[in-house]
Amino acid sequence: MILDFSFWLFLLCAISGIIWLIDSRLYRPARIRRQSLDSSGNAALVQDPILVEYARSFFPVLLIVFVLRSFLFEPFRIPSDSMMPGLQAGDFIFVSKYSYGIRLPIVNKTIIETGKPQRGDVIVFRLPRNPSINYIKRLIGLPGDHIQVSNDQLVINGTPMPQEAAGTYSGGRYFSEPLATEDLGGVKHLVMFLPSRGMPKDFDGVVPAGHYLFMGDNRDNSQDGRFPEVGYVPDENLVGRAQVIWFNYVPWANIPKFSRIGTRIR
Repeated sequence: MILDFSFWLFLLCAISGIIWLIDSRLYRPARIRRQSLDSSGNAALVQDPILVEYARSFFPVLLIVFVLRSFLFEPFRIPSDSMMPGLQAGDFIFVSKYSYGIRLPIVNKTIIETGKPQRGDVIVFRLPRNPSINYIKRLIGLPGDHIQVSNDQLVINGTPMPQEAAGTYSGGRYFSEPLATEDLGGVKHLVMFLPSRGMPKDFDGVVPAGHYLFMGDNRDNSQDGRFPEVGYVPDENLVGRAQVIWFNYVPWANIPKFSRIGTRIR
């Protein structure tokens, strides 16, 4: 069981629902019977306890939010530059919870299969060593894949993934950083390198069964599966596939980037 926001949302929903149910079945009928009848013979307006009023008001809202977050879409905020240039710090995104199966909330167990993760997908997952922390990276290695990284060249099962120069990126704290279009077997996406100040991490390993290897698009500035702090991610830790940017706000810029709103994540 993971004590994250979904857990507390479920707990609040359950508590408010139980309070409302117990009161409506046991206590409210008694309050109605105790009320004196008005001149028309109808029961006078019943004043419910404040706790019951709050429970009745909040339960439907909490239930709707819980169902939407658990089975359809969940919002996340991008906290770092590890997925530059595609995703930037301050992006608010929606993640589809149903892309890789309908999962039971809290325990995160799949009950209905709806699809399998594909190489190149941008996915939110729970950090294996601390499942209360969510990461977002690109899926590089499927179960059984032999993944090698050397001098920023990605090799999968002995085949180098093609990289084509795509100019440079400048913005924020980045200035003229090299970009490349990487082809992951038909899934093309931009990657960024930091040759002058990055800390590239070479890697060589085979992805275990039931696990995945993730890497950031900002290859020299991403703590990802190449590092033991992240490592291989088990299937049950997948949260969902990143779909779209619905808002962007960077505190130090003090204004949102409206041009990013509605951008699909590829």
